[in-house]
Amino acid sequence: MTTTDPDTIRVLIGDDHRIVREGLKQVLADAPDVTVVAEAPTGHEVLAQVAALCAPGGAGLGLVLLDIALPGIDGLDVLQALKREHPRLPVLMLSTYPEKQYAVRCIRLGASGYLNKSADPDDMLAAVRKVAHGGIYLNAATAEALAVAVGQARTQAGPEALSHREHQVYRLLTQGHTVSEIGAQLGLAPNTVSTYRARILEKTGAKNDVELALSAERHARHAEPGQATA
Repeated sequence: MTTTDPDTIRVLIGDDHRIVREGLKQVLADAPDVTVVAEAPTGHEVLAQVAALCAPGGAGLGLVLLDIALPGIDGLDVLQALKREHPRLPVLMLSTYPEKQYAVRCIRLGASGYLNKSADPDDMLAAVRKVAHGGIYLNAATAEALAVAVGQARTQAGPEALSHREHQVYRLLTQGHTVSEIGAQLGLAPNTVSTYRARILEKTGAKNDVELALSAERHARHAEPGQATA
């Protein structure tokens, strides 16, 4: 076992962009109570690193900083796997997407917080400390997104109504991918993707993929004012 100060927050950064990882390490290096012990550019590597660090005799881990957009296994799937295998390990999600698009989904899947990559360094450190010590980090934009989601729960309309897998398909459809391409990327049969597509159209009220893409664009545009951090 490590002889590191037990009060030190040991962090793993999961992000596929080296420049982002280096920037995060620089921010965290300014905090005497935080140390980055590992980094991983893919979802598979995040899971492997966490397994090694958390295994008996491993060095230990206090927090995972996890990007949503990871190659191979996306961040939301990695989050679900981490919560199954290491339910007490805090995960703070990072993204360039506005809080309105993903924060609620991340919290529902077990994340302890959601932070936009454009956040102020002080907010980043505050989030890391709060989450590592068992808290839930909600900035003003995330709290607002959660409040809106609760208010929309009865109507079940829009992207917030989609299941995790439906949302994955939804995101790829709105990016212009075909059913076959989506099936290959997610490991699903084309017929299965078509079934998800039908459910998505029903839940969002869109009549076709064009309307779906336009709806997603409007949804993202309306989310922009909520990006400011607390």
